[in-house]
Amino acid sequence: MKDLKIIVCLKPVPDPECPASSLEINRETKTILPIGVPPVINPYDENALEAALKVKDATGVKVIAVSMVEKQPGGVFHKVRTGADELVVLQDAGFKDLDSYSTALVLATAIQKISGYDLILTGRQSADWSSGLVGSMIAEILNIPSITIAKGVRVEEDSVIVEKLKKNGYEILKTSMPALITMSSEIGDLRLFPLKAINEARKKPMTVWGMTDIGISPEQIAIRKIFALSPPPSRKRDCMFINGQSPEEKGEVLAQRLRQDRVI
Repeated sequence: MKDLKIIVCLKPVPDPECPASSLEINRETKTILPIGVPPVINPYDENALEAALKVKDATGVKVIAVSMVEKQPGGVFHKVRTGADELVVLQDAGFKDLDSYSTALVLATAIQKISGYDLILTGRQSADWSSGLVGSMIAEILNIPSITIAKGVRVEEDSVIVEKLKKNGYEILKTSMPALITMSSEIGDLRLFPLKAINEARKKPMTVWGMTDIGISPEQIAIRKIFALSPPPSRKRDCMFINGQSPEEKGEVLAQRLRQDRVI
């Protein structure tokens, strides 16, 4: 089998496990601002990286991680650099808040610049906007086959075998490479790395490309349009204690209260 190259697309997002109180919603600017919440790699994209590492365990491939950001979000790429052989960061102020097609166009253009890829893996969707469109759009732009919502993937000669999730199970599909697969959480969480590997990852190559480096102009991309943005409904609850000398009296008082509040 020839030496294979797998590209994994990863997106930093606000931590989906953070409490709702940590998110500040501005109706005027239609933005969501996490307060005191550091970004993390989108969990589904971590699943995609784990899928790439499982293929690497079985066949020995080169894994290149690609991420698009407005500015580098601190140490969020530590685990990525540990798992991947190389990291390509697409960093430009013009990459802020792009719509799904523009995001796919930037990623696809960068992938074309990398060239020589055999397999592209992405998460099935992002944890922030959850559109689930970017992976399929990248495949369409690159004119390669794609399979979505996969729970397993393996390489066999010049083909990739995919276990695609269905409502009551999964089906096994086979396609030629290059191809794009969007991975679901059923593949498993990203493995834990030993401390030595994490420290050595700092020596791995990291390439930073801006908009001009990959040949994208501002006229080719568009900002996500949000027409309305509102905070979730309040979950405040009022508690009332029903008093009475006997269970019967308490039941009567409760019934009267429910009738008064038009519950019954």
